[in-house]
Amino acid sequence: MLTVKLCLVSASVAFALVSGRLVLPVEARNWPAPVPIDESFAGVARVLDGDTIHVGDTRVRLDGIDAPESNQTCKRATGEDWACGTESTHAMRQLAEGREVVCRNHGLDKYGRTLGTCFVEGRNINMELVKLGLAWAYVKYSTAYTTEEAEARRAKLGVWQGQAMPAWEFRKLAWTQGEAQARDQHGPAGCAIKGNVTANGHIYHMPWGRWYAQVRIEGHASKRWFCSETEAQQAGWRPAYQ
Repeated sequence: MLTVKLCLVSASVAFALVSGRLVLPVEARNWPAPVPIDESFAGVARVLDGDTIHVGDTRVRLDGIDAPESNQTCKRATGEDWACGTESTHAMRQLAEGREVVCRNHGLDKYGRTLGTCFVEGRNINMELVKLGLAWAYVKYSTAYTTEEAEARRAKLGVWQGQAMPAWEFRKLAWTQGEAQARDQHGPAGCAIKGNVTANGHIYHMPWGRWYAQVRIEGHASKRWFCSETEAQQAGWRPAYQ
C-alpha cells in the first residue's frame, strides 16, 4: 500500500521537458491555459508588461520573444538613457490592452505561465514587438523571430539604436544584486524575491520589477523573502503588476 501511494505521489508531481519547456501536470499549474497544447484560446487582454499579458483568466508569456523589463533602461545612439522597458510595455498596451486576443498554447515556462503566440485581428503581436525593436528574439528557446530581429537591427529601431543589455542578462544581474541584498538583511541564502503586504493583498516583487527597490523587508514581520515564484505562489502571494 505504501509503495502504491508513493508511486501516485511521484506521478502527480512528475514533469516532462518538451521542446526545452517545462510542462507541469494540470493540478500544478498556476495559470493553466484552458485548452490543450497546440490549441488556441481567446479572451480580452490585460497587459502586464512588454511580453506578458492576461488573456481572460490565463497569464500568458509571449513565446519566442523577450522584452526589456519594466524598469530597464537602454542607450540611444547619442549615449542618452531611454526607458526601453516602459516603451515596450506601452507598445504592448497599444497592440492588445482591452482587445480580443487569440493565443495558441505552447505549454508552460518555468514560472508556470502559459507560453503563447498571440494575435489581435490576425496580427502576430509577438512578431510586432520584435519588428519594432522593443523585444529580442529569445533564441535560447525559439528562432521564430530572428528574421524580424535582423530587420529591426539593420534599421536601428528600439533597443538596436544604441547599447542595450538583453533582458535575460538584465534579470540575471538583478537577481544577483537581490541575493546580495537578502544576505545583507539576514535573509535566506539564494533568495531574491520580496514579498510585500499592501491594501491590494499579498504581492511579490521580482528583482527586476518596477517597485522592487521601494520594498523594505528588514524589520517588517509581515514581509518576507522568497527563493522562487513557485514558493511565493504556493504561499498565497501574487505577482506585482508592472
